[in-house]
Amino acid sequence: MNEKVKKKNILTTFPRVFWTANLMEFFERGAYYGLNSVLAIYLAKHLLFREQAIGLLQGFVYALTYIVPVVGGALADRLGYRKMLLVAFSLLTVGYFAAGNFDTYGMIFLFLLVMATGSGLFKPIITGTVARTTTKENSGFGFGVYYWCINLGAVLGPLFIIWVKGFSWRYIFFFPAAWCFLMLLPAVFLYKDPKRPESTKTVQEVMKEALLVLGNSRFMLLIVVYSCFWILYFQMFGSVLWYMEAFIHRAPINEFMAKLGIPFKFDPGHVTVINALTIVLLVLVISRIVTKIKPVPVMAAGIMIGSSGFLILALTRSAWMFVLGIAVFSIGEMTAHPKYYSYVGLVAPQDKKAVYMGYAFLYGVFGSLFGSNFGAALYERFLKPVAPPAEDVSSGLPLAPEVLSKVQFFWLIFAVLGVVCLVGMLLYNRFFSEDTPQTNRRAWKIMLGLYSLFTIAGIYFFISSLVLSEQIQWRTFIQSIILLALGGGGTAISLRRKQ
Repeated sequence: MNEKVKKKNILTTFPRVFWTANLMEFFERGAYYGLNSVLAIYLAKHLLFREQAIGLLQGFVYALTYIVPVVGGALADRLGYRKMLLVAFSLLTVGYFAAGNFDTYGMIFLFLLVMATGSGLFKPIITGTVARTTTKENSGFGFGVYYWCINLGAVLGPLFIIWVKGFSWRYIFFFPAAWCFLMLLPAVFLYKDPKRPESTKTVQEVMKEALLVLGNSRFMLLIVVYSCFWILYFQMFGSVLWYMEAFIHRAPINEFMAKLGIPFKFDPGHVTVINALTIVLLVLVISRIVTKIKPVPVMAAGIMIGSSGFLILALTRSAWMFVLGIAVFSIGEMTAHPKYYSYVGLVAPQDKKAVYMGYAFLYGVFGSLFGSNFGAALYERFLKPVAPPAEDVSSGLPLAPEVLSKVQFFWLIFAVLGVVCLVGMLLYNRFFSEDTPQTNRRAWKIMLGLYSLFTIAGIYFFISSLVLSEQIQWRTFIQSIILLALGGGGTAISLRRKQ
């Protein structure tokens, strides 16, 4: 069989379970991105929760979706993929549906954590299925299909949710719940476990590996530095949506689409669509351009491009330039992120590359926890008090000079943070990329200092929330627990595994 025939028939080389898994991925991602494209608006505008409270909720929920896969992968290997799929989709269904039936902060928080647990259990099952149902010859194409399903779900899910919320805001929860419930059917009747690996890790072994990785200060320093870029990314689910809702005059885009005969209303939920659609359209082009270039220059370029997206938000209030800013950030994201994994492979200890690659996702934990909280706190502090009346926005009236200066300052903070990440990556590559006793010792000192700062800040917020306030400040209390866990846990692990 010649090469042309092989390429022509490549779709037939995948077993049925491969396509079943990707169908599930499409609907699960559609549900996840569909809800999160409008969640921050729903919680702030319709339930009137404070932005900082929403940031705390989102930070926890998003972080959990990155943490759970560590244990979820081990459970799937031990108990079977199909069984864990049933558990995951059950949790997703209950989480989405129940969250839509409550109006109180605590109950919504609780059931979104249930949803996030299901999503975290789901992730390693699908990637594991794709890995075990592809061969050396078709794995590249197979994972391409997988990533296309993710981004296609991230485009179509929000578009559908934006439409149905016009009937009822409850539908933003109920339809994702319905999609996940329906996915129980292929999980029961179509999905069959792929061939199991010869050896599987126990949960205890996974936790030991986690302690090993978390105790490597040089690796954790890389995670902290790269997380700064993902603080920018997580603004797409919070501060960017609130800003568009309160500040952007959207009529020019609506009018342009009407001239094309397309009934369209530019909505904050379209931010996620712009991000995913940009990736779908350009990822192959970008990948071809950077494929033979070393990771660090590509990552530096991507971070700089992404930061310039926020610079665009700072310097203009035009709806079209707003779209451009989101698209530019998305180009930076798709440029930098694939090379990040290549770079992790280069800097990880030579004898434990596979283990460390498995924990490269930790950027998302730090990025979501700090990004969602940071963006929400800044928005509530700087932009919410100066938001113009809705009628002024719909009329396209210019912002007052003092308001415009605050808007510019707000977005410049994130643009500068991107530059900080860029400088940090370059310094890391210069002084910490090689695995030597000297670099490990330097990284250990820096991380111990950071962990100590987290601990001190946690103690201060803990005392402030319980003692220095007339009433218990629960949001501050929870944040203090997070900081104490990060700082205290990091310090203990670092001292235990002194470099």
